[in-house]
Amino acid sequence: MAMKAIMAVTGLCLIGFLLMHMFGNTKLLLPDNGAEFNEYSEYLRRFLYPIVPPMWFLWAFRVFLLACIVLHMWSAAQLTGRKGRNVGGARYANKKNMESSFAARTMIWSGIILVLGLVMHLLHYTAQVLRPGYAAGVTDLDPFHRVLAGFGEWWVVLAYLVFMIAVCTHIFHGCASAFMTLGANVSAGSRKTLKSLSAIIAILLFIGFMVPPVMILIGVIGR
Repeated sequence: MAMKAIMAVTGLCLIGFLLMHMFGNTKLLLPDNGAEFNEYSEYLRRFLYPIVPPMWFLWAFRVFLLACIVLHMWSAAQLTGRKGRNVGGARYANKKNMESSFAARTMIWSGIILVLGLVMHLLHYTAQVLRPGYAAGVTDLDPFHRVLAGFGEWWVVLAYLVFMIAVCTHIFHGCASAFMTLGANVSAGSRKTLKSLSAIIAILLFIGFMVPPVMILIGVIGR
């Protein structure tokens, strides 16, 4: 039960982060050539200053998110291992699993895609180690033009689409499961409500994260 609780709490923390991140990305849609988006990015770097030095809060938040990811993956691995032992090694061959949703059956695979996509995303937009769309010789851009350069490439948008499908498929099953694990599964009605809530969150995140890249790719943003 403790493993399930850890997985549930860390998963909900990560979903909360995604909702905040999506809100920040909507600033890309403002007709100010990225001024608000860049200001928002700078605000995150200086949050709580002068109480703490610049970047301290951001790095503390990053460490917290990394801890959530590690604990989420660790608890998932522990639960998967226990499930495999309980069915004599045939982890995914039981009847209950075969009757579950596609999202539930593919949680491990969507999770793997999610982690790989996150690493690529950080190397691209945070560390700027990967620089698709950058002009020759350019190694550093402000946050807004960094996003424009990346999503101006069709294959980056396609890869991002695959990543977001994996993320939202994972959330569609995981969000409802997390609340049920934490005690919200009190009736058939509550289960239906939680599944509906999970679907709404997954759809909202997919639309919210995909609209800016598509609008950049077709030239609506960044003209």
